[in-house]
Amino acid sequence: MSSMPAVLSLSAPAKINLSLRVLGKREDGFHAIETRMCPISIADRLDLSRLTEGLEFTCSDTSLPLDESNLVIKALRAFEQRTRQHHGWRVHLEKSVPSGAGLGGGSSDAAAMLRGLNTLCGEPLSQAELLEIAGTIGSDVPLFVIGRTCDATGRGEIVTPVDFPHELTVVLIKPPFGVPTPWAYKTWASSQELAGVLYAPQKCTWGDMVNDLERPVFQKYALLPALKRWLLDQPETLAALMSGSGATMFAVVADAQAGAELAQRAQHWVGDTAWVKVAQTLA
Repeated sequence: MSSMPAVLSLSAPAKINLSLRVLGKREDGFHAIETRMCPISIADRLDLSRLTEGLEFTCSDTSLPLDESNLVIKALRAFEQRTRQHHGWRVHLEKSVPSGAGLGGGSSDAAAMLRGLNTLCGEPLSQAELLEIAGTIGSDVPLFVIGRTCDATGRGEIVTPVDFPHELTVVLIKPPFGVPTPWAYKTWASSQELAGVLYAPQKCTWGDMVNDLERPVFQKYALLPALKRWLLDQPETLAALMSGSGATMFAVVADAQAGAELAQRAQHWVGDTAWVKVAQTLA
């Protein structure tokens, strides 16, 4: 019988929203949405191992809280409550996905924690039960439990895997600021479009690309609509969009070479303080 690894290392990939429609505010205060989310090749890493007792939690990003407000700890507490299992844990989170980026980094970390706990505790929960817990932690967490391209409804927590045979290369650009997701949704209804900015759906072979949250976010963060206009003017760009509630903008390009060339120019255009990466969507 094979023994359990001393340390379980789990990949926690980021995601992009290929489309995001806001349908209106719900009675519970959340907004109803329809979105297609796709995991990408940039990922955090969660290292998890058992301790005799207690909790040791470390993170490579010293700006992130390590208390009960962290989604990784929320995932642990939700798992403990559901399974009635209480163990000691050592957790290290190696961050590669920036925070406040609209890339789902924290949600993916929480999903990795749920999957890792379930593995090291002998798989007491089915995927359906993990998805149920995930939805209580955050709207994007169920996507990362499934780990493939999904359409999501409700407030984003009702996920349906979709057949997505396309392997897209994307250039991601996050300026040195984040966008608070609750604020973006709160101001969506009263926001207006800016002149000269493309908000209409972009028709692509992999589906229409549109994001209703660009409207409120672009009104406040002037760099982002300028960046979208710049990206759409570049010869490599097939389509460009904001991911989630921002602040990441991304462009879909033909291949890795085109991505590298666009990323180099984008870094120069937006400045050294921006985070610029080339990634691929995950099958």
